[in-house]
Amino acid sequence: MSNLRGVDPEVWALIQQEELRQTSKIRLIPSENYVSKAVLEATGSVFTNKYSEGYAGNRYYEGQQNVDVLETLAQNRAKELFGARYVNLQPYSGSPANQAVCHALLEPGDTIMGLDLRHGGHLTHGWKVNFSARYYRSVPYRVNPATGLLDYDALEALANEHRPKLIICGATAYSRIIDFPRIAEIARSTGAYSLADIAHISGLIVAGEHPSPVGVTDVVSTTTHKSLRGPRGAMIMTNSEELAKKIDRAVFPGLQGGPHNNTTAAIAVALKEAATPEFREYGRQIVRNAKTLADALAKKGYNLISGGTDNHLILIDLTNKGISGKIAARALDLGGIETNYNTIPDDPRKANDPSGLRIGTPAVTTRGMKEAEMRQIAEWMDLIIRNHDDETLLDSTRNEIASFCEAFPAPGITT
Repeated sequence: MSNLRGVDPEVWALIQQEELRQTSKIRLIPSENYVSKAVLEATGSVFTNKYSEGYAGNRYYEGQQNVDVLETLAQNRAKELFGARYVNLQPYSGSPANQAVCHALLEPGDTIMGLDLRHGGHLTHGWKVNFSARYYRSVPYRVNPATGLLDYDALEALANEHRPKLIICGATAYSRIIDFPRIAEIARSTGAYSLADIAHISGLIVAGEHPSPVGVTDVVSTTTHKSLRGPRGAMIMTNSEELAKKIDRAVFPGLQGGPHNNTTAAIAVALKEAATPEFREYGRQIVRNAKTLADALAKKGYNLISGGTDNHLILIDLTNKGISGKIAARALDLGGIETNYNTIPDDPRKANDPSGLRIGTPAVTTRGMKEAEMRQIAEWMDLIIRNHDDETLLDSTRNEIASFCEAFPAPGITT
């Protein structure tokens, strides 16, 4: 980065500080990860300079000889990896991808169903301030508050009552296996399309750690970062030629102009990495780590929503610890552990100061941490939460964690 340092020392310095932050802390935000040096290099490549409205073989700009080959390569890798017949990887990220699916399949005012944001869903699954509820009629379904598990019977009853045009399944704060076939069947029986949003679990699906919805639901969307360990992008997949054509038109020209070709290059690299035995072992280790961390926290009296985890994610109700999620997350950050505060089902507290804490294991697993490290992380988390207002302890723990992290290089940052 010698050129950047000379041209803009302020931005260069911020990048150096961010590298230090990412390497010296334990990162447990479940939607974050580390990409490889190869993915970073592709993201910063000369494909940044090229504009490419349209699709391979049918562009509105000349000079697409390499871009067309690149986008087709990335599509073919995604098709092989996920078993999909059609893939669009031009959406800029997960939310635009879901918006494109809605744009392709729905008319304004149509009814949609998705998991309530406060019960683990996503903004784009029908939350009231999002396009998905402003342009469509949103009927959210929920988990059973007593168990923390999806209530498929209640979902089916809602679908029979409201006859939605689209049922969205997927989550941002749900720690159990999702029954995609059951939801797809509910959708078919009520005349609805089904969309599986696998943004959080796509890497686990590739690794065989979660059943795939490809070929089960009508459409599948995913981000390419998170557990898939690629750049900040997205893909939409389907096995239906008819739906694929609608989705392509919805993405371009319906919602956006040309794709970010540098991101396409990085997606292609990440998909190649994801096709390796090493990636599959990484996915398995994510789940082993999450289960170990969940068990260790449960033994210390932490209330885990749904009682544990089947995937990469753990949702903790801190009510019995006498601390809010926001205060806990801030103390943990000061102590060297990054998490995010989160609502729990039927949370009595406000969304900006909720009862819950959301954590996950993709990033620490990428750094090579395993079960023993998870048990140590649980010790540190408990120590910090119990002493959240002790600045001296937070400082000493942060230094201890920084030293601990030196044994686990961060891919793409340290060598």
